[in-house]
Amino acid sequence: MGHLTYIDWIILIIYFALTLCVGFYFWRQSRSPEGFTAAKRSMPGWVVGISIFATYLSSISYLALPGKAFSGNWNPFIFSLAIPFAAWISVTWFLPYYRNTGDVSAYANLEFRFGSWARLYASIFYLLTQIARIGVVTYLLGLPMSVLFGWDLVTIIIVTGIITTFYTFIGGIFAVLWTDAIQTVVLLAGAIVSLIILIYNIDGGMVTAVSYAFEHGKFSLGELGVTANQGTISCNFGTATILVVFLYGFCDNLKNFGIDQSYVQRYQTSKNETEARKSIWLGALLYIPVSALFFLIGTFLFVLYHTGPNHERDLNEVRKIVAHQKLIQSGVVPKYQTDSQTGQQIFATEYQAKIETLAATLQDKDIGDRVFPHFIGQYLPSGLVGLLVAAIFAAGMSTISGSLNASATLILRDYYLRFFRPNASDKESMRVLYAGTIIWGCLGTLAALILIRLTDSALDIWWTLVGIFGGGMLGLFLIGMLVRKARNFSAILAVFIGTIAIFWFTVPDLIRWFRKHDAYDIAEFLELSAEQLGGVSLYHPYMIPVFGTLIMVFLATVISFFEREKSVANKFSKQ
Repeated sequence: MGHLTYIDWIILIIYFALTLCVGFYFWRQSRSPEGFTAAKRSMPGWVVGISIFATYLSSISYLALPGKAFSGNWNPFIFSLAIPFAAWISVTWFLPYYRNTGDVSAYANLEFRFGSWARLYASIFYLLTQIARIGVVTYLLGLPMSVLFGWDLVTIIIVTGIITTFYTFIGGIFAVLWTDAIQTVVLLAGAIVSLIILIYNIDGGMVTAVSYAFEHGKFSLGELGVTANQGTISCNFGTATILVVFLYGFCDNLKNFGIDQSYVQRYQTSKNETEARKSIWLGALLYIPVSALFFLIGTFLFVLYHTGPNHERDLNEVRKIVAHQKLIQSGVVPKYQTDSQTGQQIFATEYQAKIETLAATLQDKDIGDRVFPHFIGQYLPSGLVGLLVAAIFAAGMSTISGSLNASATLILRDYYLRFFRPNASDKESMRVLYAGTIIWGCLGTLAALILIRLTDSALDIWWTLVGIFGGGMLGLFLIGMLVRKARNFSAILAVFIGTIAIFWFTVPDLIRWFRKHDAYDIAEFLELSAEQLGGVSLYHPYMIPVFGTLIMVFLATVISFFEREKSVANKFSKQ
């Protein structure tokens, strides 16, 4: 188990103090709704762009990207390569519309286009998703810290939640944007330093590392997924091919840049449309080399942990760390005893045996996300450990703060001002924004605490359900923009049928989950139901949002031909 020195603690304390100072610094400028939610529309594009990038790179990505490369190859990097295409569409069509309306709510236009149900549908699922997102990011930020350094997980979660909620509460979107800029510097510095030290610890340096990685296919992007045979072109949508990952990345990034409140709200903080356009391109293009940096770290970690002088010891330690985490998540309470020689608390013999038994069954694909934190704790010198721990916190807190401010903004704009007090004063609106920030901060922190006792599979099923019921958001937006004849009926019917289609695509995941938890009756019922609808989906889960969105747009196009024309100007689709 690693530990932090006094220098590491000083660096970590400085980082947390700096984030709080930023919140206090912008307190006066954030005392109006316009300042709290839109930064008085005064921000330079480069700050907003860095904030967009920081929102992309959460603590999940900071650990997961190296983990993907360690346990697999560079196939997930195709997701990053799809970003510029989604960014171009957002800059060309979405951004001008949002800037012309001037509304900080991404979903206000849906009400004009289809009615209040559309606005509520989108905002409700966004708000629910943010609670889950804050909880997951906070939990996965604290979990490796708890295991590596022996910190109390509950304390990590609560402290992180309090600090992030506090500086977001005090400084509003001003604090979110500027702390994102600071946090980006910290996390990039940490990643670059890690790569340098990683290469230094590999015998033979970069040349040996690259050669070994190539020999083991670590730089492979996977199969293309498109084949031509005698003039017939066929596509493989059943596995994570280059085509499948690209389509998924394009769809997911279009959702982020085009309809996600956290992003749309940032567009409104820019001085003008030109600066907003710059912010999108900066955030999009910055993520590509940075994600490549993290994939390279993961690839070189694979080399070090399979060829280094202590690779057997290191891999065994990581496996035990992961085994310990899995036991905790499965509800097994760790048991301790006092070491007779050192007087320190160590795992009880019975519990240690459980760890070693489970660890022996784990493979590279099971431990990928925990190798980087182990490297930080074991290989980095004093001072740099504190920097990397601060970087992981920075990656997580930038995502959490953006979610808190965006959620509070929606609570005010889409609910309080829309349904309860349309003419509320600025002072009254600020009370709602403050309350929304605190409530969603508490709910997100509570979700993280609940996750301590939930298993990974329970987390998976939650995200699956969110994907099913919230999967129609992008489809609904595209219907509004592309299908000009579509009216309320065609939109509702398309989203309803599209949601059923998304559920059908998701059935294999649900069946596996229920079987894993011995709920064979439910799994059999789902399988039989799916068979009646044409069989269980054989498509890769990445294709679910792609097919779901296409189905909704297609259905709305067809149904709209049977709807009666209305004279209401369709501003939404003309932008």
